Amino acid sequence: MSTDPEMNANDGTLAPAGTRAVEDVGPVLDGELIDDTLPQPRRRTLRRRFARWRSFRLRWLAWAAGRVWRSGPVVRARSVAAYRVRKAPADVVRLVWFVLRGNWRWLVKFWSWATYADLRADARRARLAGDAEARRAAQELIRSDATARWAKVGIFLRRVVITLRVAAPVAGLLWLVDSVMDRADMWVWLANVYTGLDTAWSVLAAVVPVVLCGLPVVWVLAAAFEGRDRTPGAGWLVRPERDDADSWIDERMISKALAHLGIGPLDRFYKDGGELVYTVAARTDGDGTFAQIRLPLGVTADMVAARRSKLAANLGRASLETWPTKGDEDGILDLWVADKGVLRGGAGDWPLVHDGQVDVFEGVPFGLSQRGLVINAPLIGVNWLIGGRPGQGKSAALRTLLLGAALDPTAELWVFVMGESPDFDPFVPRLSRYRMGMDDSVAEAATQALADLLSEMERRGKVLGEQPGRPPKVSRKLADHRVLGLHPLVCGIDECHELFQHPKFGKKAAELAIRLIKRGRKYGITLLLATQSPTKDSIPREVTRNVSCGAAFSVADQVANDGLLGSGKYAAGIRATELRINTDRGTCVAVGITDETFELVRTFYVPFEDGADDVTPVIARAMALIEEAGRAIESSARPEIGAAAPVVVDHLADIAHVLGGEQRVRTQVVLARLVGHNPGEYEAWTARDLRTALREHGVTTRKSGGAMVVRADDIAAAVTRHARDGRGDNGREAGREAPGSQGVFPAPSLPQTPCSDQGKRSSGSPGTHQPDKPGAGQKRGVPRDVPGSLPGSPDDRSRGGDHPDRPHLQ
Repeated sequence: MSTDPEMNANDGTLAPAGTRAVEDVGPVLDGELIDDTLPQPRRRTLRRRFARWRSFRLRWLAWAAGRVWRSGPVVRARSVAAYRVRKAPADVVRLVWFVLRGNWRWLVKFWSWATYADLRADARRARLAGDAEARRAAQELIRSDATARWAKVGIFLRRVVITLRVAAPVAGLLWLVDSVMDRADMWVWLANVYTGLDTAWSVLAAVVPVVLCGLPVVWVLAAAFEGRDRTPGAGWLVRPERDDADSWIDERMISKALAHLGIGPLDRFYKDGGELVYTVAARTDGDGTFAQIRLPLGVTADMVAARRSKLAANLGRASLETWPTKGDEDGILDLWVADKGVLRGGAGDWPLVHDGQVDVFEGVPFGLSQRGLVINAPLIGVNWLIGGRPGQGKSAALRTLLLGAALDPTAELWVFVMGESPDFDPFVPRLSRYRMGMDDSVAEAATQALADLLSEMERRGKVLGEQPGRPPKVSRKLADHRVLGLHPLVCGIDECHELFQHPKFGKKAAELAIRLIKRGRKYGITLLLATQSPTKDSIPREVTRNVSCGAAFSVADQVANDGLLGSGKYAAGIRATELRINTDRGTCVAVGITDETFELVRTFYVPFEDGADDVTPVIARAMALIEEAGRAIESSARPEIGAAAPVVVDHLADIAHVLGGEQRVRTQVVLARLVGHNPGEYEAWTARDLRTALREHGVTTRKSGGAMVVRADDIAAAVTRHARDGRGDNGREAGREAPGSQGVFPAPSLPQTPCSDQGKRSSGSPGTHQPDKPGAGQKRGVPRDVPGSLPGSPDDRSRGGDHPDRPHLQ
């Protein structure tokens, strides 16, 4: 064995040589000692830069994702999603209910169609109403509809049979040819036909299974849509983005509010899935929203109006801001809803407080409607009744109307205040008559004024009859003709209930006012009445029935409401009882002042109180307008227009005329014919007046067939006696002796025998006062003393004119 070290063939290390071991030190490397405390240059590799950029990007994405996750919309979406997940079971149940209800509604519709439910309902209503004609028409419609329906079924079946008769042989022939012949042996066009049929069959084989699988899904979706709730789920889908969003009213909100009124037929209608019909969709109308709804069967507008406060609460409004009223039909609901808070403000300054002139034929600015529009209240052709609780604005409203009339230089104004109130003292320079106080003289002056207005009305009627064309009423052109004396005449009576309840003059004043209200409007005469006690005892019922314009401020009850606005207005939803005392001072519910059924008016206020007087400057401006026009304070005393000679009415001749040759006529029929014959004379007559007129001529009504009648024979005899008496009186008057010799009996006897009714008692009940009637207390053939014009001296402004019942010194 050699001692030289030998290389290990396996790992290249030195093998031990001889007996001495050699240490294995590993591979020998060539290197250099360095100091690791010194800064060393860093090597930038592409991989390191990419890793750094990726780390930055991940951190930025995590930060951005955190911001988005914590943002408001995402937080809301997360909350909604979590809420929907929690509500998922309820949603599933709700959808199942929608599907079931949708199928039920389809079934109800099919049953209604199959059984003619609508037509049968019409027939049932006609039967209950007792309308045989409507019932027969509904039954005939049922029969004709059934005939037409079965005719359509027959036509369809006939077409199916014809189609089968044509298609079956063709299909059989094609099948037979395809069975016995090879496609290669067929003509080209026939082979193409079979190729097309194969393609169509392949398409059907692929499509039909898909359709059959999708059909149940479509059915479920359609049923859920049919059975869904009628309101959209998300309010933000229908709520507008606008500043006045709180005032927004739409059909959805109205339908929802009506559904919660607790009206039985309406609840059943909604339960059956009905939808309201809006004949006028909800739209902006002034300072609010207007809609018109056709209510379902069994529901009337009055039923909704009776729940006005609940409807207002459902719409988020005050009762004063919600006005459901009856439309053109009982089943039509007119609904006007004011914007929130718009009615709390006043109407502002009167437009004419500083400048302007008025034409009373065009109207007077009176206030703002609920729609925010200025209302020009009419004065010509109408009469007014204004009322309300004390201190709510009725006298101020009357003052506004009179101020407007004062700014027309052609108008004549009379004012009577039945109490100690200085509200109209500034008007004194502009008034032709003015009295204020609580004593009997004021009541007497007001009653005399009403009587003078009636006389003026008769005079104006005669003047109109003399004009070319016989105009039916006073116009602006006629009023400007000063010679005719047809200028506007406005008479205002404040606290009129004191006049109508006066123990001495009340009854007569009421009769005169009723006659004036019924007939005076055509002649340019306007009566303005204001009261704080609109009851049946304080205001004659005929006054309430015949006034054209009514304004009710805050009132206490239904009686006062209907006493001012007319019977049935409370039930129709037109209610001044909803006005809050003091809070709604100056706001009234008015009827007749516009074409609308009613108006909620915030009246203009012209102040006349301590420290504020805007009335006096307006009156001063009115006086200046009169001077500029070259006029004076108008008065109804016109000597240049004399009244025509009074016409003596022969009641007996008129009764004989209206009998028309009939032997017996009922007294009520005679009265009706007399009114048609001469309305001016007989319009106010009653059965008692007729009996009194007949007794004056010795005729009494008799009973025949259970009714009081007038006999033609009795009237003919009375006419004969009346003619004979007239000739006898004329003869005696002509042959009468001179004064001084009448105490000596004449030698010959009287040429005529006494009248048959000479010794009969006069008509009337002894000890009772008979009201003034046409012709009562007047000798037949003697004309009555009717004044031709009104007294218009300056003294009338203080004492109200002369009374016709006062004795005159001769």
